[in-house]
Amino acid sequence: MKKRLIAVATTVAALTSPLAMADSTPVMFSSVNGFNAPNASSVGGVRLSVLHGKVSEVKGLDISVLGMSERDRMTGVNIGLFFGGSKVNQQMTGAAFGLFNWNPGNTTGANISAVNITNNVKGLNFGLANYSEGKTSADVAFASISKSSTFQLGIFNMTDKIEGVQIGLINCADNGFLKCFPIVNFAK
Repeated sequence: MKKRLIAVATTVAALTSPLAMADSTPVMFSSVNGFNAPNASSVGGVRLSVLHGKVSEVKGLDISVLGMSERDRMTGVNIGLFFGGSKVNQQMTGAAFGLFNWNPGNTTGANISAVNITNNVKGLNFGLANYSEGKTSADVAFASISKSSTFQLGIFNMTDKIEGVQIGLINCADNGFLKCFPIVNFAK
């Protein structure tokens, strides 16, 4: 009995020590003013963010409710519920679903939301509106605007450089066979 009590006490002390909590945790609740419970810099499991939560890294499932879940790096799935959105500052690998996705860094995977604001995307942006300041592989939306794109499908498509094809009602590309053309446009 005494050995069990010592083992339990040692385990609890190790799991609740500031050093153990400072690195990573399997479950986290985040909210405004930098509140994270437990207080850790990364999550390897599930995080729930209400209003606004910020952490360095999430590997697993990140759920935001009524606000924005923010992190520097994400590997896994972001889900925004009840007006929830996602911001990944540096690198996102996986899929993001919600009201909006804001990824100023690099994305490998899919952004699926009403509005996607991205930089470089190796994968798919799917929504009502897509805006990218970098290169995208595929944009599907009513309106897509990017610096460079391989494929765009929508009502209005615009890019400085198309590397593949644009399909839509209005297609504009600085390097297109025509600068703006209906139905289809591609590089000269």
